[in-house]
Amino acid sequence: MIPRYTRRLMGELWSEENRFKRWLEVEILALEAWERLGKVPPGVANKVREKARIDPARIREIENEVRHDVIAFVTQVAETVGEEGKYIHFGLTSYDVVDTALSSLLSEALGYIIDDIDALLDTLKTLAIKYRDTPIVGRTHGVHAEPTTFGLVLAVWYEEMKRNRRRVVEAREDVSVGKLSGAVGTYAHVDPFVEEYVCSKLGLRPDPVSNQIVQRDRHAWCVVTLAVVLGTLEKMALSLRGLARTEVREIEEPFGRGQKGSSAMPHKRNPVGLEQICGLARLLRGYALSALENNALWHERDISNSSVERVVLPDATILTDYALDRMNGILRELKVYPERMAENLRLTGGLIFSEEVLLALVEAGMRREDAYRIVQDLAMKAWDGPPSFMERVFQSPEIRERLSLKDIQKCFDLKKATSRAEEIFRRLGLS
Repeated sequence: MIPRYTRRLMGELWSEENRFKRWLEVEILALEAWERLGKVPPGVANKVREKARIDPARIREIENEVRHDVIAFVTQVAETVGEEGKYIHFGLTSYDVVDTALSSLLSEALGYIIDDIDALLDTLKTLAIKYRDTPIVGRTHGVHAEPTTFGLVLAVWYEEMKRNRRRVVEAREDVSVGKLSGAVGTYAHVDPFVEEYVCSKLGLRPDPVSNQIVQRDRHAWCVVTLAVVLGTLEKMALSLRGLARTEVREIEEPFGRGQKGSSAMPHKRNPVGLEQICGLARLLRGYALSALENNALWHERDISNSSVERVVLPDATILTDYALDRMNGILRELKVYPERMAENLRLTGGLIFSEEVLLALVEAGMRREDAYRIVQDLAMKAWDGPPSFMERVFQSPEIRERLSLKDIQKCFDLKKATSRAEEIFRRLGLS
């Protein structure tokens, strides 16, 4: 079970000071382990915990001279501790500290993201149930296809976010490993007990085998997973943006009191939040590529990954946290216009029921090819203008030979077209 720290803003989690604090925690826990092994005098760890102070400005001053951030950190902390400072970093290499602390921070960040997903799932579930039976035009290629319900649209997103939750949980489990195995991972100067002890205290698992670093396939999978999550949000946002277009206007992003949509056009109410989410998804896909590039390093390690992930890992988790919260806020206050959805269902004069007419003719004994030809011919003419497709169907001699007026009326029954929604919701456990 991975311990949860006090909830804070994601940006604070990745602050420079908090990163140093997590490094210090790794160092102190390592001292506790060394005490148990008799390699460090009793009480050293407690004294370091009591005396140690972190001064980011002093660390930067030292780093400007030594050109090594961990050495600068260890030196600065040792200055505040006194005699016991000589035991800090005993037997360790830099990335024993850096990578173990990084895994701890990533695990905590992903925990926040799981919470965000849970909140979004609650909102999606509520909305899906509310609009389960609210009919809306289904669109393929952006063109009217057949009727569906707005609840089913939301249910698709709900189920996908459930899969995303599982993916993030798995990515968190995969990245929640530490390593304190020395310069090239051989434990030549550090007892494996130190690694086991530190990891257990941080809620991590010892990496079964490492070289100087935790292997970056773990971090790549983490960021790629977050890119998939943002891809789902982008899918949702793009669909909602389409439904919010003026000529469609089946939904509308909430527009706050005092908010302005354009510096030139006072009437504008733009879906800016949804557009931001689409933009962030693009950015995160770029980060995913960078994380994938980080996996291949020279031999036991090089430092080419370091500069990349100092940007990519904090940013990827911060952006995901923000985008999930932003989407949840939009959905909670989303304006939905069922009347407009009904208007758009009628917009094409029954064209969205063409398959119902086709199948009715087939069931009445007509060859499918002939039925398709007849229905398509009527539909293509209806696209060009009156009479409507429905009127043309009722007037068609070829169709009237096979179907009664009652049979034709059934083909244009909206409730029949969406009658399976309840069954699908039961399958999803939405009720």
